[in-house]
Amino acid sequence: MELNQIELNRLIERCLREDIGTGDLTTNSIVPPDAVSGGYILAKEDGVVAGLPVAEGVFLRLDPFVEFRALVRDGERIKSGQVLAELTGRARAILTGERLALNFLQRLSGIATRTARLVELIAGEKARLVDTRKTTPGLRMLEKYAVRVGGGYNHRFGLYDAVLIKDNHIKAAGGIRAAVEAARRGAPHTARIEVEVEDLAGVEEALQAGADIIMLDNMDPAAMKEAVALINGRALVEASGRISEENIRAVAAAGVDLISAGALTHSVKSLDISLELRGQA
Repeated sequence: MELNQIELNRLIERCLREDIGTGDLTTNSIVPPDAVSGGYILAKEDGVVAGLPVAEGVFLRLDPFVEFRALVRDGERIKSGQVLAELTGRARAILTGERLALNFLQRLSGIATRTARLVELIAGEKARLVDTRKTTPGLRMLEKYAVRVGGGYNHRFGLYDAVLIKDNHIKAAGGIRAAVEAARRGAPHTARIEVEVEDLAGVEEALQAGADIIMLDNMDPAAMKEAVALINGRALVEASGRISEENIRAVAAAGVDLISAGALTHSVKSLDISLELRGQA
C-alpha cells in the first residue's frame, strides 16, 4: 500500500498552486508570520481512514518544520469523535493547508470505507473486489491507493498496462474474434487479453478466440453462474455493471473470480473529518 512519493509530491504541489495562487489572502492578512499553533484532525463519523500521509505531505510542503503525529494508521477503523492526528507548527501553514489536506483525507477515507463495506459483504467467497478507471482525473493514484487501504484490489491503472476489449472496440474491429486476434498481434506477449461480453453467446465466442479474462457485463447472477460453468476455468471471470450492496453477495456466489465496481471511486460519499485549531502555542 505504498504511494509513489515523487508523484505524490508533484500532485500536492499542483493542488496547492491551484488553491493558493499568489497567496492565502485571508490567513496572511490576519495571522502573523511567526505565530505558532497546534491542532488536531477529528473524525466526525465512523469509517476506515485513508490519506493521512497525504494530509501530512500538504502541511510539510507549506512548512517543513510542522510536526504531524498520526494517532492511527491508514486502513484502521475509526469512530466518530476520534482524534486521528495532532499537529503543531506555523499557524499560517496549518490554516493554508487545512482545506486541501481535509479534501484529500475525506475523499480517500470515503473510498476506503465504501470498499471495506463491500469486501465485508463477499467475505468467504473467492471473488476479489477491484476498482475501475472511473476515477477523478488527476487523482487516480490516490483513489486506487484508498481502494487497497479498504481491502480491495486494483484493476488496470490506465490504458497502457492491460488489454481490455469493450463493446465499442468489438464493433470497431468487426467482432470478438477479430478484436482478440488483432490484440494478440499488436500487444506485447506479456499482456493478458480481457474481453467484455453481454451474454452466453459472447462468452462462447470469447473462449473460442482465446481470451484470458472474460468480463460479464450487466448480467444477472443466474446468467453469471451459467457463464462460469461454461468457462469452466479456461479463463478468469470478472463481473461488472451495477454492482451494489444489495446484489454483490449474489454476484460473488455465482463463482466469479473478480468483481469490478466503478462506484468505489466515481460516486463515493466523503467521510466527515475536520481540523480543529487549539490557538497559539
